[in-house]
Amino acid sequence: MLGKTYEGQECALASALEVVGERWTLLVVRDAFYGVQRFSDFVDHLDIPRAVLSDRLRNLVAAGVLDRIGDPDHAGRSLYRLTPMGHELWPTVHALARWGSRLRPNGSPRRRFVHATCDNELDDHASCPRCELTPPPSDIVMEWVPSSTPLLPTDLISVALTEPHRLLEPIGPARSTTPALSSASPVPPADVTDTEFDRC
Repeated sequence: MLGKTYEGQECALASALEVVGERWTLLVVRDAFYGVQRFSDFVDHLDIPRAVLSDRLRNLVAAGVLDRIGDPDHAGRSLYRLTPMGHELWPTVHALARWGSRLRPNGSPRRRFVHATCDNELDDHASCPRCELTPPPSDIVMEWVPSSTPLLPTDLISVALTEPHRLLEPIGPARSTTPALSSASPVPPADVTDTEFDRC
């Protein structure tokens, strides 16, 4: 089994990978930018094994990327929020997602990220071309871009994220005004599974 460290590598990139390079870690960070804060919401949106999520959250807290605080609405439970150090990862997360979108069959991103101040879409480097700056995550609005053959979201976080949402603002079934899928809602085809819906 591979270790988590790069012993003998005097390299800044290796140091970064020791924090965010494990499988699932960057997806947890991405969801934290989207406003996911509760353990159960991370599990539902990512479809991640609970033991793996516990490990990734613990490591991110230890590294100073996330803060763990008590959940005021649920005694004995916790919320996970990005720290200022975690906020610094936003341009990297955005750039990787845009790069990854070009590897997909249709080559198109499924979300737009807009500078809330001027309503201009960010470029591949998370900068606003109009304002000529890199806005902080709290000043960015995420918008879902439906495809020509849309797949319906089947978890409540994905449903909520089909509406425009400012980064870092808490999101979850209890806080979203977006109605959950009901028995009257359109049902995905039988061959469409939850993991096929684009969560990026």
